[in-house]
Amino acid sequence: MFLQIVGGAAAFLTMFSFVPQIIKTAVNRSAKDVSIVTLLQFASGVSLWTIYGIYRRDVIIIAANITTLLSLLVLIYLYFRFKSAENKTVKSIAGEQTRR
Repeated sequence: MFLQIVGGAAAFLTMFSFVPQIIKTAVNRSAKDVSIVTLLQFASGVSLWTIYGIYRRDVIIIAANITTLLSLLVLIYLYFRFKSAENKTVKSIAGEQTRR
């Protein structure tokens, strides 16, 4: 029973670990402090943990990692959405400076 509580607590913390970054990225409409390599690496690891959980038939591992993967996918989407907007802004500013 104790280990199930520990596993559940670990799963809960992992599942929602990216929510603060999602909120920050969405509110600031900026992904300049987000590393896409880290997100993709973590998403790969979480995907492998999901496969492992399916193999073990462990509902906690499966649910935690699918939920974590979904939050990572949201953050990856926000990364590409706001990163391209930031690149356009930088190019626009650079273009204005060269015209002067």
